[in-house]
Amino acid sequence: MKKAVFLAAVLSAAVTISGCTEKAPEPGSIAGFDEGEKYIEMWTYTIEDTPEGEACKESVESFNEAFDGKYFAHVQFIPRNDNGGGYADKINASVISGDLPDVIAVDGPNISAYAANGIIQPLAELTDEEKGVYLESIIDQGTVDGKLYALGAMESSVGLYYNKDILAQAGIDIPDAARPWTWTEFSEILEKLKPIMEEKNGYPIDMTFPVGETSIYLYAPFIWSNGGDLVSPDGLTADGYFNSDSNLEAFEYFKMLADKGYMSKTPIEQLFESGRAAFKIDGAWEVNIIYESYPDINLGVAPYIVGDNWDGEKYAPSGSWAYAATTNTNDLEASTELIKWISGTDSSMLLFEKYKSLPSTYEAYEKIKEFSEDENYKALYVQLRDYGHPRPKTPVYPQVSTVFQQTIEDVALSGMDAREELDKSVERINAKLSRYNRNNE
Repeated sequence: MKKAVFLAAVLSAAVTISGCTEKAPEPGSIAGFDEGEKYIEMWTYTIEDTPEGEACKESVESFNEAFDGKYFAHVQFIPRNDNGGGYADKINASVISGDLPDVIAVDGPNISAYAANGIIQPLAELTDEEKGVYLESIIDQGTVDGKLYALGAMESSVGLYYNKDILAQAGIDIPDAARPWTWTEFSEILEKLKPIMEEKNGYPIDMTFPVGETSIYLYAPFIWSNGGDLVSPDGLTADGYFNSDSNLEAFEYFKMLADKGYMSKTPIEQLFESGRAAFKIDGAWEVNIIYESYPDINLGVAPYIVGDNWDGEKYAPSGSWAYAATTNTNDLEASTELIKWISGTDSSMLLFEKYKSLPSTYEAYEKIKEFSEDENYKALYVQLRDYGHPRPKTPVYPQVSTVFQQTIEDVALSGMDAREELDKSVERINAKLSRYNRNNE
């Protein structure tokens, strides 16, 4: 998830691609590819000699061993650059030229967009038992219009991290996962913490609204836990959803956090890590960062806060990179077998071992000791298992993500009118939705 960027240019192509795949190499031209084996070309977004890349390579190698004589998969590593390009640029060019491989990596929230534009197709049918090994959030993320398009190789979530020592000083107890703090309760806690944190030259909470995908990933739960959504269930309507009254309340809450000085309006590096913030909202990667680089921080993970009228609905952040079969694949069954393998328990465990990404299957969580012995990893898993919610499913997801970030910044940090900005946001989203709605008329 971290710093994931999807180039909207991929979607503008809107090309139907079939029967144009590049010619498979001859058996023997690649080490391990033998006569009689089905060749599967796969692209992924990472660098080969990184922990994540090494895990991917090992998973593909183990697939080839398990299916020796039947299938042979070859992975091409096409890393993203700092702006998210590289991999996305390659996908974009290949959509236009029609030479996509059999299997591609897709960032979770973009699955709907790839499906709507004919870049990927539903996987070969999985049994209920096969689907049941995955977290509900993985299946939900990969399902579009009732069809399963992708399986996540990893999961992710967002924690409400806290400094145990600071909260103990303030006499604040952490609630149970089934009874998170409400917005009102959390505001009262931040007010109680404010004088303590001012003495430390800090703030009650370390919050930022980064440009890019991170903001919607971190803060969409404010929308979902307050009964709102950002688009309609079919992903084709923003009016009445993005600018709903419940969402208005959420954006005004963000503004209140900034106006009352509970957070800094300008980012401060390592604010939480230096002991100058009692709370921080950040991705699951924060646990390992603290453990490795800031061992003096007495870290805890509290349940993500909810709207005052929350009634137990799923609302917690989820979603990460997944794998899907393109509409170019010559063998959907073979591609699906590879996707099941590289998203399965063994591959998930390998990714956690090397990269500390959260697993995609229940069995992996049961086998990895950190999720039973470490309270912080366990808290993230329980939140994901019980309350994981995918980001909006819409063919214009990149626009929704960009507009969300801009709106939260304009309202919370620049003091613009929340209602006016939400209505403007709907107009910007509708401009992108127009061609999809025309296609459905």
